[in-house]
Amino acid sequence: MSHSAPPAGALVPVPDPIPLRRVLVSVYDKGGLDRLAVALRDAGIEVVSTGGTARALEGHGVRVVDVAAVTGFPEILDGRVKTLHPSVFAGLLHRRDRTDDVEVIRRHGIGPIDAVIVNLYPFEAAVSRADCTPAEAIELIDIGGPSLVRAAAKNHAFTAVVTGPEQYDDLVAMIGRGGTTIDDRRRLAARAFERTAAYDAAIAGWMARHAGLVVAPAPVPAPLPGAEEVPLPSRFALDLRECLPLRYGENPHQSAALYAPAGSRRGLAGLRQLCGKELSYNNLLDLDAATRLAALLDTPAAIVVKHTNPCGAAAAADAAGALATAMAADPASAFGSILAVNRTFDRACAEVLLAPGLFVEVIAAPAFDPAAVELLTTKPTWKASVRLVEVPAGDPWEPTHGMELRSVAGAILAQRPDDCCDDPATWSVATRVAPPAELTPALDFAFTIVRRLTSNAIAVCHGTSLVGAGIGQTSRVDATRIALEKAGDRARGAVLASDAFFPFADSIPLIARAGVAAIVQPGGSKRDAEVIAAADLAGIPMVFTARRHFRH
Repeated sequence: MSHSAPPAGALVPVPDPIPLRRVLVSVYDKGGLDRLAVALRDAGIEVVSTGGTARALEGHGVRVVDVAAVTGFPEILDGRVKTLHPSVFAGLLHRRDRTDDVEVIRRHGIGPIDAVIVNLYPFEAAVSRADCTPAEAIELIDIGGPSLVRAAAKNHAFTAVVTGPEQYDDLVAMIGRGGTTIDDRRRLAARAFERTAAYDAAIAGWMARHAGLVVAPAPVPAPLPGAEEVPLPSRFALDLRECLPLRYGENPHQSAALYAPAGSRRGLAGLRQLCGKELSYNNLLDLDAATRLAALLDTPAAIVVKHTNPCGAAAAADAAGALATAMAADPASAFGSILAVNRTFDRACAEVLLAPGLFVEVIAAPAFDPAAVELLTTKPTWKASVRLVEVPAGDPWEPTHGMELRSVAGAILAQRPDDCCDDPATWSVATRVAPPAELTPALDFAFTIVRRLTSNAIAVCHGTSLVGAGIGQTSRVDATRIALEKAGDRARGAVLASDAFFPFADSIPLIARAGVAAIVQPGGSKRDAEVIAAADLAGIPMVFTARRHFRH
């Protein structure tokens, strides 16, 4: 009995797993290529390659077929064109269960390619360097590599794709068991599309900056109120990678991890933990609050944070002096806190924390003196628990296009960070009497601290030390009352800062009875005249900044 051939386009069965008989290898990162070469050579797999990859493989004993021998066309344009050819892409993209596809590649003498092993030019690493020129960046925009990866991933029903040395061991295991299964290829394809998406996002971000579509955040000091602001981009993409797995989130039943833009090494993305237990989700939120506030202060400063709010803050001649004052501001709240200093954490700082009854969860600084590390890890009773964390200086917002991002259900909120300093020279005196000049540093300090308290927020500061904070209240008079109660007798002669205007004059009598020497607030209420009149009646000088600092 004779059998007629299946009609064009008919489906035929394809074995699973699919053996690896012919692969294409083109990698920038040669790491791990030695162990991959051994597996390819021992399995007798034909290897198609070019350039530096071909030479590296031959150095490991692999016989290589040059891509030019497959395409019949030489590599041209300094390597910009070498694999972009039907003899390569038809070998990747033909559907092996379709008789018409199989007939087409047979008729044109095109051999199937069972796997693509490709990693891309290091674009992200290159553009993160300060000395990377636009010409260099453009040359590192890979064209052939992503095309090969996308083609193989699209045709993952029949073709495997490997995009990094970390996958070589899995591929070697697949070779050893006779080939790649559909589950293998589907998983590899998902990783491949993740990689090309991240690569394209990095290029898009760089190109937006290169074209002037994204401008860096405003410099310090901030522009005057009403000045033109840099527009937000209409769209942007981020490649976020897990950089720190966490035991759990805010509560034990919530899984969590820290993600950061690929290549970012600033802010908390670049933290280096020197010792202590692993960091938690809540630790990182508190670290963010502490380090961002410390960075706003030019003089040596220490910030003590509990539940994302400063409960102690001070500036002094040196970091140790600032730390001693900050820890004494609210000792009850400071127990089990997160603290940050904006200078090297030295032995004198460590000695401050050796006092009996003190315990902190995390200490953050730009750097730690070895003598301080030795003291903290050998002397206190909590030595095994405390985490010491180095957080690098620098603008952490560059990888996010100069934007601070915050998640809400189903969406992302974006805004320019409120990290620029205010200039007291631009403030206006609202009352008949101006504050004494010697109170200007205290007013400046208080208005800097209040911006990192949760709204509604009031900060009472004696000199350059926080002595009372009212945070997260639904009325400003309640926030004022709490801050003054925290300050107690220390409110007398202190200054008081409000993150937003006083909607009523009801806080002024409380402030007057506490003996506060001056008030700084944004102003802008329709009842400003009533508030000013109450301050004049109480004899309290008040200045308006014209800039609000809500923090929700």
